[in-house]
Amino acid sequence: MSEQEATAESAADDRLAWLRKSVAEGQSGAVDSAWSWIVELSTLADNDADSAEAQLNELFRLGTPPVELDGPTEGILVMTTTNPALDTVTRAVTALWMPWQGKRFDADSGTGDNRLTRSTGLVGKLLWPLYSMRDAESGKLAFDFATYVEAGKDDPDRQVMVIDYANVESNPRLVIRSIRDELVELVPGVYLGKILFNTGSDRFSKIGYFALRTPR
Repeated sequence: MSEQEATAESAADDRLAWLRKSVAEGQSGAVDSAWSWIVELSTLADNDADSAEAQLNELFRLGTPPVELDGPTEGILVMTTTNPALDTVTRAVTALWMPWQGKRFDADSGTGDNRLTRSTGLVGKLLWPLYSMRDAESGKLAFDFATYVEAGKDDPDRQVMVIDYANVESNPRLVIRSIRDELVELVPGVYLGKILFNTGSDRFSKIGYFALRTPR
């Protein structure tokens, strides 16, 4: 690690420690500040993807496995990390239409699902004609998952919450069961995740970052 990288990591560590302390002390706005930090890095990705990814990776590695994450969350796709051309197309498409709204968690059972817009149902039928999404008041629910804590595939020296789609037999085999999300808590109520894709033989490639927050 270069001196510049070490300085940047230390600054991120200090900033996150201050935010955690502020949340613990009940200071108004600390949770919003943590969320704004992620949004700033998402915006940075539009012009400097390498810097945004490096900072997101540092931030992720400072996180801890979520404790008692339960109920609905709001979500954003922070950035994708496939290749420059595909990432550009993804940014353009998701700026116009983002079907994913967040996730729901059941802490007691270690399970959950994804919250989608109502319009996702038509696209879902085209991609997965035999898979049925469930109706919900705010849209659709789909792609169930199991949750547990173990070492990360991208960060084997860190413990993460795994969001496991592969072992839920009702999930479509096309794409969905190849995805493994890994999630950490930055401050209570704000979470950063990595999207990994199983390329075979239990090898995973990181294809993006997402973030969740509990409704306020």
